[in-house]
Amino acid sequence: MATADNAAIRARGLVKRFGDIRAVDGIDFDVAPGGFFGFLGPNGAGKTTTICMLTGLSRPDAGSIEIGGIDCSRNPKAAQHLIGVVSDESNLYPELSGFDNLCFSGALYGMRREARRRKASELLELFGLAESASRKFSGYSKGMKRRLVIAAAIMHNPQLLFLDEPTSGIDVESSRMIRQLLSRLHREGVTIFLTTHFIDEAERLCDRIAFIAGGRIVRTDTVERLLQPIQGRNALTVSLSGGCTVPLGELEHSFPGLDFNLSAPDELRVESGEPLKAGSLVRFLEEHGVEVVEARKRVLSLEDVFVEITGIGAGSMLKEKGGGRRQ
Repeated sequence: MATADNAAIRARGLVKRFGDIRAVDGIDFDVAPGGFFGFLGPNGAGKTTTICMLTGLSRPDAGSIEIGGIDCSRNPKAAQHLIGVVSDESNLYPELSGFDNLCFSGALYGMRREARRRKASELLELFGLAESASRKFSGYSKGMKRRLVIAAAIMHNPQLLFLDEPTSGIDVESSRMIRQLLSRLHREGVTIFLTTHFIDEAERLCDRIAFIAGGRIVRTDTVERLLQPIQGRNALTVSLSGGCTVPLGELEHSFPGLDFNLSAPDELRVESGEPLKAGSLVRFLEEHGVEVVEARKRVLSLEDVFVEITGIGAGSMLKEKGGGRRQ
């Protein structure tokens, strides 16, 4: 039986191999009851593989898993009644209506007919889908489908909710609604385990984050502690014309108080603990034959922490077009 003293999720030494590849390579982490845990990494880092092991969809080759205090090592499905799962693909029935899909999901968890009909109506209203309740799932937009999939995952009031890329590839309105709904569930005490490519989304929603790269966790901490090193620092992004050679050595010699990072062949990132003046830097570059397209100040974020900790460029993470912060 689960107890209040147990971690909501406890993983120790998890390993998953596919042939000679270790997709997950001996990871450990805990998620506190009621926590909002972000699991961040680039494509192929092991995020989805980890969720599959935690939710009983695949067995680890080594290691142990506890969900709500229940040892799932021998029986991966022992804690399924405690969890809801939102995969990165829609898994409901296209020929059923939104209402019927929710009722069917409730029936799978043993909910009585009246209880599941009442809960389905409540969730359709909450998720902004009441007017589409009788429409076939196949006729929903991608954003509507994602909302209904999340609604189906919480029909039985799970203690833990696992979400794999819940806002990837959907419209801005649906993304914003999903984030608001997840925040509400978190306030109500649901433990949430989230994987996402959108680092700013994790920064906004999560209270604790693990960075995974190459199947290994490289850092786990609270969002507040992860952001501490960049607080009070100023940043500038300089976009360059393609084919230019940036004289990094001369830049560092001429501007000793600044930190330079060529994050892409045509993008120079500059950081400093002091206010940055773009004019002198742009003039220096142009005098050395580098054509500057644009220089803009930017706010440092969890993305910068991710790049610093993992050594993986921001381009490896899926970012919203334009690079702006999500609303």
